[in-house]
Amino acid sequence: MSETAQTTRAPVHGDTVGALIASGTARLEASGVAFGHGTANARDEAVWLVLWRLGIALDEPLDDGLEPVSARPVAAADQARVAALFEERIATRKPAAYLTREAWLQGVPFYVDERAIVPRSFIAELLVNPPPDGGIDGFLGEQTRAVLDLCTGNGSLAILAAMVYPDVQITAADISPEALAVARINVDKHGLQERVALQQSDGLDAVPGPWDLILCNPPYVNAQSMAALPQEYRAEPALALAGGPDGMDFVRRLLAQAPGCMSEDGVLVLEIGNERSHFEAAFPDLPVFWLDTSAGEDQVLLITREALVAHPT
Repeated sequence: MSETAQTTRAPVHGDTVGALIASGTARLEASGVAFGHGTANARDEAVWLVLWRLGIALDEPLDDGLEPVSARPVAAADQARVAALFEERIATRKPAAYLTREAWLQGVPFYVDERAIVPRSFIAELLVNPPPDGGIDGFLGEQTRAVLDLCTGNGSLAILAAMVYPDVQITAADISPEALAVARINVDKHGLQERVALQQSDGLDAVPGPWDLILCNPPYVNAQSMAALPQEYRAEPALALAGGPDGMDFVRRLLAQAPGCMSEDGVLVLEIGNERSHFEAAFPDLPVFWLDTSAGEDQVLLITREALVAHPT
């Protein structure tokens, strides 16, 4: 075995924060774990795991000041605890968020565990940091009062919407009572019990509205993609991911029901990930607005009730 292979396969080690991060980065890169649940690469995830395990704020700069965090010494017992966390991440292939019980979305912390999908919706960007044009706000107005976050999971989008739109009431709905239990933790954590109501519902069945704004990050992964998902994604509830042969099973039902559950000027904001081609094949005549996110203009779309009425699915 080469010296490089021996180094990368050795347990994470180092007597400073920076050394642990560097060693952890190499260990993750060598292990072949998959990212995408709050981080996009090995170094970012190593920073997250090291700082969380050592109880250091995740937004604290690593290399600023006369005594940078990266140079901070780490006791042997804490080094061992950090190494154990990395080995758990690699052995279980669980997303880091399930190990830390915390996920951040647009700078806001949320509790999460295996009962709910790890929050990572691009709709969050559109709520908190809307683009100058082509965002959601241009379709809203004084009439926007009733907001539904459908397929809410851990409740993160509903909570962000409540923070961004202080004058609206929000219902967070999900078919899974387990996910709603996680959402309850987050609603309470952020003190939004008076603004965000939780409701178990199979699609729109138990939440007929009328809604002025519906946010929805539904199960949309097509069957072929589901079969090829890395283990990290398989650790999440399949109910929150699997969208049938073309990924559009839930979306078809939603678009058929939505017009009857929306106010006259209501809009639906729908995330479909990498399934734009399948969406357009399923709904070729439906006029929609594709919204610009950090991943491009084919991840999230907006549909007006007017369009849904004029072009029934």
